[in-house]
Formats: sequence, structure tokens, C-alpha cells
Amino acid sequence: MAKTRQITSHWTGPTEGWTLVIHGGAGQLKREQVGAEGDAHARAAIAAALDAGASILAGHGSALDAVEAAVRVLEDDPHFNAGRGSVFSAEGINELDAAIMEGTTREAGAVSAVTKARHPVALARAVMEQSPHVMLTAAGADRFGAEHGLEQAAPAWFHTDERWRQYEELRAGGTFDADLKYGTVGAVARDTQGRLAAATSTGGLTGKRWNRIGDSPVIGAGTWADDRGAATSCTGSGEHFIRVGAAHELSARVRLAGAALGEAGDGVIGEIGAIGGVGGLISVDHEGRGGWSFNSGGMYRGMARADQPQVVAIYGDE
Repeated sequence: MAKTRQITSHWTGPTEGWTLVIHGGAGQLKREQVGAEGDAHARAAIAAALDAGASILAGHGSALDAVEAAVRVLEDDPHFNAGRGSVFSAEGINELDAAIMEGTTREAGAVSAVTKARHPVALARAVMEQSPHVMLTAAGADRFGAEHGLEQAAPAWFHTDERWRQYEELRAGGTFDADLKYGTVGAVARDTQGRLAAATSTGGLTGKRWNRIGDSPVIGAGTWADDRGAATSCTGSGEHFIRVGAAHELSARVRLAGAALGEAGDGVIGEIGAIGGVGGLISVDHEGRGGWSFNSGGMYRGMARADQPQVVAIYGDE
């Protein structure tokens, strides 16, 4: 029987303006573990991602453009497990997953196990807009990206010494990713026209085998957007989020059961915890409510709204 985990959450009320929420992964995230330097860098990176998305939304741009812009900032930051700085698989390779979805038409794009796209979220958007498909994987997705002019990067771009150290530690018999940190990044937004969008990007789990794919690129599990309900991006033990269909489940509770956004978000995290899952999610609904819920020790997270100052947080007691 899974142990009961405390749920930490924060949800705002509706707004007539825009709303942007981002995350940079969930895990134990204790202050002594993160350290003063890591804390400062993470907060600055989250703020930069919020700025990138907020500038688009404040200019009456689309939620889709805003979530991509925010995620791209975090993909370029080596301290997050997405894009540059992604963890290594059992074969010592960076295998990247990403998804993006917009809520008006429910068009979506996703990629998994890609190794060459500098910005996997941009590749996922290209799949959505320039192919008849929703998800491409591995060599085929890499080839699609090259054929469609997506910026490519050599393996050295994704490599960081700290991620390699974690990989070596795991190979030596450690358990680095066990209930420690799921560094997926993601963003959700409602724009001034009421449109929703969600995007998620990750390097997965350190030492993952057999081209393992988690929830991040699975539409309906780690990423979902529907203007009639909610847009959600998840982070955590991906297998549990897939089993719950977490991102779609939250939206369905809002759209079909009439649940408030916070009630739905907390309920989904509670269900994930009940089957042994750990992690968190961010979400925004069609009336601009936004926030997060997680059952881990902390989650890198931030929110910006047209009518409120930015909020940036890491630990469970913030």
C-alpha cells in the first residue's frame, strides 16, 4: 500500500487577462541539497522563463507561442533536465522527449528519444504544424527535424559534467533518480483571447534503458490543453502519471464534473500518490485560474499574471 504523501498546492482565482505558469521539475529539493548558489540560479532561470512567456502574452500574443518561449529558455539552461543538461541513458546518451498542445483545436505534437534537436519543444511544434502526425520518435523524429530546418546540436551541447557524474554514480550502484528529482520542465498559459496551451520537455530518468519514455510527450498523460477545461504540464514518476492519464484527467474533471481547477489538480495528485506516484503538475483554465499541486518535497515553479507580480518558488513551505 502506497504511503500517504502531503500535497502542497497554490491556486489563484479567475482573471480577465493572461496567465502563465511554469515548472522546472519536482523532487525532494531540500534547501541544504539545492544550496545557495543552486537556489539563486534556479530562481533566476524560472524568472527568465516567465519573462520570455509573459512578454508575448502582454503583447496579446498566443498562449502557444508563450509556452514554447518559456520552455525554450529552460531547455537552454544546463541546470534543468531538458535540452542542454539532460540526463544520460544507460548507454550514455541524451534521449530527449517533448510535447506541445493548443487548446482551441486540440492540435498537438510530440517527440521522444530524440538526440539532435537543440530545442525539442520546437521540434514537437513542428510535428504538430508541419506533419499529419502527433508523435514521432528517435531517428525518424531527428530526421524530420533536420529536413524541416530545426536547429540541430551535437552531443557535446547537451553534455554537462554534473549529469555525467550522476550517470557514473548510478553505474557504480547508486540510485540517483529514486524519489529524488524529476527535472522535467513545462509551461501552461491562457492568453488574452482565452486560448490555452501547454508544453513539456524532459531528458527522462538517469540510466533509463530500452528507450524508456515517460509521461512528458504522451498527450493526455504529461501534457494536455483544452479550452473547454484546462491546460496542464506534469513532472514526476512518469509511469504513474501515464496510468492516471493525469493531464487529461484534470481537464475532464473541470469540463465534465464541474470541479474547480484547484480541486481537480489536487485530486489528480492525490490519485497519483495513492498508486505510489511522486511529482507535481501545473495547470490553467479557460477563466485564467492557475497554479500547481505536488506531493514531493518541492517543485521548481513560477507564475505570472497580467494583474499580479511574478511568483517564484522551489520548496514545499513557500
